[in-house]
Amino acid sequence: MDQADIPALLSRLASDEDAARKMAVFKLQSSINDPAFADVFISSGGLVILRRLIMTTGGNTLAYSLQSLSRLLEVDMGWDIFEGVGAGELVERVVELVVTNPLVNILRGAMSILVGVVGHQPGQGQKGGVVPGTFGFRALKPAVAVYPQFFELVIQQLQSADHALCANALGLINALVRDAVVNDVASGMVAAGGAKGGTAAGGGGGGEDWSKFIKRLQDLGLIKAVYNLLQSSSLQDLAHPLLEFQGLTKVLLRKWREVRVDLERPEHRRALKGLHLASAPDRRHVNGVAGGVVVPIPPQQEDGTAGQSGTATTTTTTRKTSRKHNPEKWRRLGFETESPAAEFETAGFLGMMDLTDYVRKNEDGFQKLLLEQSTHPLNERCPVARASLAVTMILYDHFEVDKSDLEDIRGYLALNDGKNNDRLFKPLLLQWSRLHTAGLHAFFRMWKATGAQREDFDKVAELVRILIEQVAGQASRTKDVLEVEDDLQEYDAGRLRELQMELLELSFEDQWGTHLFQVREELKHEALSFVKEQRIRCLLQGSWFTKPMSRNNNAHSRENSYQKRRLYQPWRYAKLSHNRRYLHYADFPERLAYDPGLEALTEKIDLSTISSVVSNVSAPNETEPVADPDAADSPAANSTASRHGAQVHKPTTKITIYSFVEDIPGGSKPESVAGNSTSAVAATSNGEPKEQPILTLFPLNHSLASEWLDGLLMLLNQTPITAETNKLVTLVSEYGLKIRLLNVRLEQMYAGPVPGAGVVPSREGLDEDYFYEI
Repeated sequence: MDQADIPALLSRLASDEDAARKMAVFKLQSSINDPAFADVFISSGGLVILRRLIMTTGGNTLAYSLQSLSRLLEVDMGWDIFEGVGAGELVERVVELVVTNPLVNILRGAMSILVGVVGHQPGQGQKGGVVPGTFGFRALKPAVAVYPQFFELVIQQLQSADHALCANALGLINALVRDAVVNDVASGMVAAGGAKGGTAAGGGGGGEDWSKFIKRLQDLGLIKAVYNLLQSSSLQDLAHPLLEFQGLTKVLLRKWREVRVDLERPEHRRALKGLHLASAPDRRHVNGVAGGVVVPIPPQQEDGTAGQSGTATTTTTTRKTSRKHNPEKWRRLGFETESPAAEFETAGFLGMMDLTDYVRKNEDGFQKLLLEQSTHPLNERCPVARASLAVTMILYDHFEVDKSDLEDIRGYLALNDGKNNDRLFKPLLLQWSRLHTAGLHAFFRMWKATGAQREDFDKVAELVRILIEQVAGQASRTKDVLEVEDDLQEYDAGRLRELQMELLELSFEDQWGTHLFQVREELKHEALSFVKEQRIRCLLQGSWFTKPMSRNNNAHSRENSYQKRRLYQPWRYAKLSHNRRYLHYADFPERLAYDPGLEALTEKIDLSTISSVVSNVSAPNETEPVADPDAADSPAANSTASRHGAQVHKPTTKITIYSFVEDIPGGSKPESVAGNSTSAVAATSNGEPKEQPILTLFPLNHSLASEWLDGLLMLLNQTPITAETNKLVTLVSEYGLKIRLLNVRLEQMYAGPVPGAGVVPSREGLDEDYFYEI
């Protein structure tokens, strides 16, 4: 629509005919987001007419009017419509529509307008001053007072099948929470009620009404609704408001942590007192061991009087007991000192919230745990309070709460391909309380499984940190929190320890990577030389091999089969000469009780004439192709071997040594390999000498095959190829590295000397059966 048509458009918008107004405002919504058009529209008095349409019309005309105003606000224009006489009525009208109107197209526009009103910063896009309370959270206060069910109905829209309406509803909640938290303007907007676990009422005191507001939203089902959205398939359509809500959750956690626990605040004193009372401090002890008899304490009013269930006698007894000082009042709960407030320095009020929430929801288990711990020596008791604070900080670091939510949004914009949602969206962040409880139970389990003592606290905490990183960190976006809780409780402690060692090695690699690379290369070369010598010595020692009988199917061979069986010798012995230049071997009809010497080995091969060594050596228990199945399984071979007392062995691996025809020394002829005569393996195209097999060995087992194959290759200055040899090289080099690292002193890893570093423990009073734990 052209700007010249605006006067006619305004005339139709002001018409008394509903059809004319409806068509005019329908055209308006598609043009008003053009800043030039919007400027002429506003200067021509269009805001007054638009306000009248919102206040008086209904149906599609109202929906188009709301959409027009919403698009006008999106280009940061038209804010004057909320100022002056009747501005409050307009906001109340929009709130009324959210509460009373069921039409989706009207709800979308109404919530979009409220998002703009709450999120608008005074002075943006406007001239002159702005009356306080015109925008932000305060602008909705009068309307919400008239329609107290407003928040509940907004949260219900998060379950809407219309994604645009759902996004607008979540955007409105985000705007309300951000304005309330940042500016602390939620007072008067919420009903009375405590915050999380009944301990955060007032957010730690000091008039912080934003905490009450957050608690009310939680009670209305906000967390569950957003959690379901984060796990839903409609994530792409709601990505931005969900990321903003996730960022606001981090803001809330930061604010709770920044609140310092101060016993001068009544609500903080009440929270600590609640911890003490929930631990059932009045128990009968016999010889220092809890007797398990719990004396119930009647509920106390804030003025110190007993509840209705308490009799006068009980009240007097309770007061006398409370005056008696218990020297381990707080250390019994797992604090290090009798001044618990100071121990919340790191976790802040967030740590107190998590601890009191756990105790409130698991009071019986908490009492039983303390009772069980009281039976152990003081040094072996698990400090429950310290463990709770440690788990709080583990979760705080795991979810990167200090990371700005703007970084998450930038990350989404950079990875907006739908394949990286698990990296950005963290539904488990909204299940903070349940994760804290599961993590704390895992801490107790690790403490018991490892037999930890008081000085091992940090080690157990590190195990729990790794556990949470492994389970919660690798959980998919759609994994239910119940599965995560089960995994935290069932994860194997031994596997966790292995994972910890792997992470330590990676950390060490990061710090000493360059030096370790150089040392490893040097050690690998040394290990290779060591293993080469070991393999060659196996050849110098000599070994027995089987020799399967080959069988040809031609008639002439069948006529002479008896002669072949009579002359068949199923055993072969091979040995490397002392000067490592010749490989001696000979065939025997049976395996001798001793290893023959070089003088008994009538055949020999000059190693300098070997052109290549080929094998089909594989890992054990794998199916290998047999060189000649008929020969290997032939009755003649088996019967002959049995007759001479040799062990029947089905050859699954073989090592074949090749040489060129002219290079074969006198007395050694090309050998028939598994039924194949002296056919060449390869021949050059210009008619040069052919490469032919001159010796074939069938090792009795995989280890022997690895020793001889890699030994022959190393003699020829080639690289070993079997997995067994390479594993041995790695093992030797790793042990060498660990031995080298024993020379690294503790003070070399840090700047300056470390107390106690390099001090050798005394051996006084020790026999040979001892060890040092450093």
